[in-house]
Amino acid sequence: MLDSQTHRRARQRASELGVSLAEYVRRLVARDLGGPQVKADVKQVFDLGRGRGSDVARNKDATIAEAFALVRVGKPS
Repeated sequence: MLDSQTHRRARQRASELGVSLAEYVRRLVARDLGGPQVKADVKQVFDLGRGRGSDVARNKDATIAEAFALVRVGKPS
């Protein structure tokens, strides 16, 4: 159970990352429990935004943060 303010903030962060609240929580749990470490692949940074109609110039910080978050939990982009 999360208090209402924490729940609202978690849903907002999940939305910013483009994932469901459940996926956001799974990623946090996997990271906290020491899920499998994946070596960062620099190729993931160069294809950011491809096929999603994103504006990397406008959203570069969030897009790069999302890519690194995916690498940390072992999910390919």
